[in-house]
Amino acid sequence: MKRHSIAPLAGIVIFIGLWEGFVRVFHVRKFVLRAPSSAVNYLWKFRTDYLEAAWVTVQHSMIGLLLALLIAIVIGALLASNRFAERATQPILVLVQVVPWIAYVSSVVLWLGSGTAPALFMVTLVCLPAFVFATVDGLRSVEPATLELMSSVNASRREVLWRVRLPSAAPTLFTTARFNVGLALAIAYYVEGANFAKEGIGAIGRSAASSSDRFAADRLWAAVFSIAVVGISALLLLSLLERSVLHWHAAQRTERP
Repeated sequence: MKRHSIAPLAGIVIFIGLWEGFVRVFHVRKFVLRAPSSAVNYLWKFRTDYLEAAWVTVQHSMIGLLLALLIAIVIGALLASNRFAERATQPILVLVQVVPWIAYVSSVVLWLGSGTAPALFMVTLVCLPAFVFATVDGLRSVEPATLELMSSVNASRREVLWRVRLPSAAPTLFTTARFNVGLALAIAYYVEGANFAKEGIGAIGRSAASSSDRFAADRLWAAVFSIAVVGISALLLLSLLERSVLHWHAAQRTERP
């Protein structure tokens, strides 16, 4: 096995080892920071509950992320072909991106009610701007010579979009998706804890944070570990998908030491 293949695992092991040692040496209070071994033991003991909750959180975050991507591609395609529309829309996208979404989660929950709807809405809304910016930049990154070639064979605008512009935007979209995966999970977790429902990892975290029983810290940090595992798994799957979809791209063909 090559060294670069085990490097991520080594990094995680070292990080968890330092975390465990820090908590035990300095006797950190449970709610401030729980030892990884304690959280993992609790997580394994109640693994069925956490698996069911994780599946709900995966649906909220990944479906919302996919909706944001699809909507962004449509909006980005329109903005990339119209500079005026882009300049008119950009302040709105920036406003959505910079306003702290935590500030208006409660209003969204009151508007859409509890359950899945507010989680999907918030994930889609907050992840949308970054995808739109990536789409516009990617669609415009096509080499002029390539566009001239497509024009010489009388390719339609739809063919140019499908065969040239979208493939050109794909690397940028995958890079943006890596950032948005973590954002989507954070939003789903928080909304699940604020929407008065009892589903998802966020609901477990909210219940543990407001409880005073002696296992509350274990429940809370097991929820943290659950969301971390979901996030790492999502990024790994995204990397595999990127390699499969962009096998033609130079960054995927180049062997790195």
